[in-house]
Amino acid sequence: MSYITKEKLFSREWLKAWSFIVAGTFIMAIGFVYFISPYKLAPGGVYGIAIILHHLFGFPIGLSGLLMDIPLTIIAIRVLGPKFGIKTIGGFVLLSGFITLLEFTRGYEPLVEGDALLSSIFGGVLVGLGLGLVFKSRASSGGSDIIAMIIAKYTKLPVGQLLIFVDASIVLLGLLAFEDWKIPLYSWVAIFITGKMIDIVLQGISHDKTLFIVSDKHEVIRDKIINDLQRGGTFIQSRGMYNGSEKQMIFTVVSRREMAILQGFIQKEDPNAFMTVIDANEIIGNGFKSFEQKEI
Repeated sequence: MSYITKEKLFSREWLKAWSFIVAGTFIMAIGFVYFISPYKLAPGGVYGIAIILHHLFGFPIGLSGLLMDIPLTIIAIRVLGPKFGIKTIGGFVLLSGFITLLEFTRGYEPLVEGDALLSSIFGGVLVGLGLGLVFKSRASSGGSDIIAMIIAKYTKLPVGQLLIFVDASIVLLGLLAFEDWKIPLYSWVAIFITGKMIDIVLQGISHDKTLFIVSDKHEVIRDKIINDLQRGGTFIQSRGMYNGSEKQMIFTVVSRREMAILQGFIQKEDPNAFMTVIDANEIIGNGFKSFEQKEI
């Protein structure tokens, strides 16, 4: 299966994809140069290694990252096939270029003096935000992703687990290189926040709730949902495990405020009803976000 997506040159989709890549890589570069690198944090990936090499030997971070990404990509194409398109290559070249630009215009002084924790938090936010935009363009981040995919080919282990192991190993390299336990701890803070920010960029922030409701008064609850809350839903035919009785289960998605209204209503109408509430990370469809809006 190929990961390459192709947009017509200078089409709306092409411009949007490359806008995400340019903006995302520039934001990532700010996170690395202004927040991550000054405190010797090594939050995984080739730039975690590049930061270690910079502080040990003085190598430029942007150039070191590029010199690692290029052979990794060539090896990946030979081992995995042509799964890495021009957007992925353009992405890691732009990231290296932006990091190099910031290195030689501002230098390596931290934006937040004397506060490694705050820098790891904001560095994680910026790197995650930028990486999320790159992912929205349907490009790969390269680096440790490629290493994990190559190992997965020969070990059959899940790529997600291998990516965690690869990044954790790079974090531990920072501990061995600098002999300071604070560095891996702050690095893991940055990695955690980076992952959360990627989820927010890709899925958006949602306070909506998914409800599963089992009640003998399902028609009354249905009327409340449709007429008062002006939401939709689905009846799911179900059967009780205890006595085998047939039940109608309501599946619906509402806002937090609407959930509180509905819970109060159900409490009055059927105190014996059963309700499960689940956070809805992303809802696409009528009354919420359309597929066109998701692409923005």
